[in-house]
Amino acid sequence: MAELNKLGLAEARDALRKGDVTSVELTEACLTEIEGAGALNAFVHNTPEIARDQAKAADARIKAGDAPDMCGLPIGIKDLFCTKGVPSQAGSRILEGFLPEYESTVSGNLLEAGAVMLGKLNMDEFAMGSSNETSVYGNAVNPWRRGNDEAALTPGGSSGGSASAVAADLCLAATGTDTGGSIRQPAAFTGITGIKPTYGRCSRWGIVAFASSLDQAGPMTKSVRDAAIMLEAMCGHDPKDSTSADLPVPNFEAMLTGDIKGKKIGIPAEYRMDGMPDEIETLWAQGREMLADAGAEIVDISLPHTKYALPAYYVIAPAEASSNLARYDGVRYGHRATLSQGDGITEMYEKTRAEGFGDEVKRRVMIGTYVLSAGFYDAYYNRARKVRTLIKKDFEDVFAQGIDAILTPATPSAAFGLGEASDDPVQMYLNDVFTVTVNMAGLPGIAVPAGTDAQGLPLGLQLIGRPWEEGDLLNTAYALEARAGFVAKPGKWW
Repeated sequence: MAELNKLGLAEARDALRKGDVTSVELTEACLTEIEGAGALNAFVHNTPEIARDQAKAADARIKAGDAPDMCGLPIGIKDLFCTKGVPSQAGSRILEGFLPEYESTVSGNLLEAGAVMLGKLNMDEFAMGSSNETSVYGNAVNPWRRGNDEAALTPGGSSGGSASAVAADLCLAATGTDTGGSIRQPAAFTGITGIKPTYGRCSRWGIVAFASSLDQAGPMTKSVRDAAIMLEAMCGHDPKDSTSADLPVPNFEAMLTGDIKGKKIGIPAEYRMDGMPDEIETLWAQGREMLADAGAEIVDISLPHTKYALPAYYVIAPAEASSNLARYDGVRYGHRATLSQGDGITEMYEKTRAEGFGDEVKRRVMIGTYVLSAGFYDAYYNRARKVRTLIKKDFEDVFAQGIDAILTPATPSAAFGLGEASDDPVQMYLNDVFTVTVNMAGLPGIAVPAGTDAQGLPLGLQLIGRPWEEGDLLNTAYALEARAGFVAKPGKWW
């Protein structure tokens, strides 16, 4: 079989079961591709020997007839997931040299299912960013280009390395995490599929924390079917995570019928933003037509507190980050500053954190510390929590009216150039305008590639589902994917 790295999870799984290909061959094809893709800066810690050993073990398992769906499939792991004995830096200098003695539950679930880890993927530092420009490893680069323009584009963030690697066929799929859109926005920017499941569906244990009440892991894949296959392997109750839901994990792939006749799809009036590009508006209208064509009923709905979601998010997320990042002090692991004579413990903390954290992380830690401080706690943090409750109730009210899923744009634009928005943090934060509500309400959301802009760059649509109904959401996305017929791939320049 030619160009094995271009296969999706479902195609590769079926080929492995038929004996048309081996996991070793799949893995070698991906490793060769990774070696030649340094210009994308997607993989930052390569693990070829681990991958080869895992591939051999997977082939033996398949031969023995004891192989789950993910067995033998080569994937990339975002650098936010702790992987035993492999550098896990969360894209930050402060975790330089950190080799975990344990495996995150999600990556552990995938490895137990026989998946092959090719290496660790680039990301914004501590998952704070929408463009993968805050990474200690340097920028990840989008494999797509604007027409004949050679300007480097962002793959989105924070899971930029994951998005770039999947879009460029360096791996068959990758893990991502999503705190305010960090799976769905990069998926939309690179023409792939990304799903953030319901908060609590995937364990957070062993994933470096950004904002604990918002973070959730999910798969980034080449199709909706692949997302269903990988999500099932990632999910499951974990007693090590107190927020992990003790619910059975369905066979998501078996739920992909494509039949959405009679389903009610909500279109929220509040997502029509001032200044939204015509191309995004047009794509959204086309998405409505596609779902109606599939037999769904399109219903106009209102989510009145949407406009407060972004400001509330940028109070809650930094507040939780400032608390979570307090543990990085140079005492137990990671980077420690060189001290001058006479320096005490306070100076060691200050110098270590000043050297170890990048500008965006420092900005968010300072914002978070400020909104949690005496005199401002009620004015900012408590008020933001109340707004969050109202946002959650908006969705509950809509779902109580019989709405099955909500269709929105995934991003306010196509991928922009690296360096184009990095000088203006507020402008950068606006990238999350369509995605943060989903995290605030703890709901599942999926980005599906649905078209291209005038310059040939991919554009995505987002579907938001009912809590714990990822199977139903994936099926609606499957129907949308079939009608959108998105097959475009970036031209290889790297």
